[in-house]
Amino acid sequence: MTFHSILFARAEAEDSIKNETLEAPAVFVDLNLDQIIDAITANKEEYDLKPFFYTPLNDIDLIKYRQEIMQEFGNETLLENINSFAQKMRIMRRYLTLADTLSYKYHKEGWFLEAMEIYCDAINDLVHDLFHIDLKSRGFLAFRAYLADYADSDRFTSLLAETKKLRADLSDIKYCLLINGNRIKVRKYAAEIDYSADVEKTFAKFKQGAVKDYRVKFPTRSGMNHVEARVLDLLADLYPDIFLDLDNYCAKNSNYLDDTIAVFDREIQFYIAYLEYLAKFEQVGLTFCYPRISNKSKEVYNYTGFDLALADKLITEDSSVVCNDFFLKGKERIFVVSGPNQGGKTTFARTFGQLHYLAGIGCPVPGRKAQLFLYDKLFTHFEKEENIKDLRGKLADDLLRIYDILNEATSDSIIIMNEIFTSTTLKDAVFLSKKVMEDIIQLDLLCVWVTFIDELTPFSEKTASMVSTVVPENPALRTYKILRRPADGLAYALSIAEQHRLTYDLLKERIKS
Repeated sequence: MTFHSILFARAEAEDSIKNETLEAPAVFVDLNLDQIIDAITANKEEYDLKPFFYTPLNDIDLIKYRQEIMQEFGNETLLENINSFAQKMRIMRRYLTLADTLSYKYHKEGWFLEAMEIYCDAINDLVHDLFHIDLKSRGFLAFRAYLADYADSDRFTSLLAETKKLRADLSDIKYCLLINGNRIKVRKYAAEIDYSADVEKTFAKFKQGAVKDYRVKFPTRSGMNHVEARVLDLLADLYPDIFLDLDNYCAKNSNYLDDTIAVFDREIQFYIAYLEYLAKFEQVGLTFCYPRISNKSKEVYNYTGFDLALADKLITEDSSVVCNDFFLKGKERIFVVSGPNQGGKTTFARTFGQLHYLAGIGCPVPGRKAQLFLYDKLFTHFEKEENIKDLRGKLADDLLRIYDILNEATSDSIIIMNEIFTSTTLKDAVFLSKKVMEDIIQLDLLCVWVTFIDELTPFSEKTASMVSTVVPENPALRTYKILRRPADGLAYALSIAEQHRLTYDLLKERIKS
């Protein structure tokens, strides 16, 4: 298999790399995916990973390609090796950046040589490490083969040999500084006697056991003052051949970094960043799985799934996370989710969207076991504040938005709706909702519809009713469990009464006041 990219199995990688998606998909805010991706990429800004998370794959083979690589990181040794490689590449970039900021020629070339040396070490170490691991994924196997070929290529072997020789030549330079007042003379080392050993021997008799070390430690500096720079220039005059080699080496290897390896160094962080993010959830016992993806069967399911963005917040607050199950079987396509306010309905809808989106970019998803659908387009219709600038009412805005979605959706799309038509009367909301439901059923697409209209739950054989539940002994307390059962409207009615302060207790309290 020819290696193109650790993110893309085939040659389309070139187009994906050149035409990265820089804007987050429109559904990100509604599904809180923006919060998730922000958290994943928070400590990886230098890699600019967000475009990778903005690009759905729409291809089962590409999704499996990424799943294989993600699973490969179950081998902790591989993760350590890749992290070691990444660390060296970061040091290399830091040295190159430093070299760009320096003024003195040989100082710049020295840091460039340091960067090259780190790069050569990173390549050789990674080749060695990958050949001591039993790799299975297509991506890593192809990359290992590419890396081995590159390490054996004339381009790299000559670079490595030149780097080692130049480093040895520079290390072998010996010189003397003759300091007289404010004058410094530089000349070649002429086999002068080193009196250091004699001095230490002379003063050794005064040593009485362990004593405090009064030696001054000079800080390691990357900068160079004008005196040091002038000394370096004089050394270049004394050893013109070595410094000429250094000049030629830097000019010749200015584009030494292999493009494919540079891309790998960035792309592999997509997997590492995501897995590092998941570790937070796994530490509190939450599970993730690699979903089975189908572009034919719309029988989807997920067990013990949860909203990643909400779970992240709850873990930070040391609160528990409620997991939920769902499934659609046979002709079922639409979850109609009803129940009391603030009972987890919107979270359930977001979870469904997050699961499908993350699975669609090849990532493991929250849950113990899952089968999800490979959609072509993902739409959301969440409640929005009225915009006074467009001169439309909220109902008109709802109608226009759902009209646009239905015009663009196909039978392979997913629509997630949250409390549509809340601005009109119940009678009109029921009428309009049924019309929209008919269109959705006609399209035969997957849908999650959070609604206060119980009449929609038994609408068709394609609808499955899910209800957010309350504690039976105390209906005011939510369980945040969303169960598959017919809507009874009771819990919701109580919730509405509470919302408007119309329960028996609240009415008595109001009458007293």
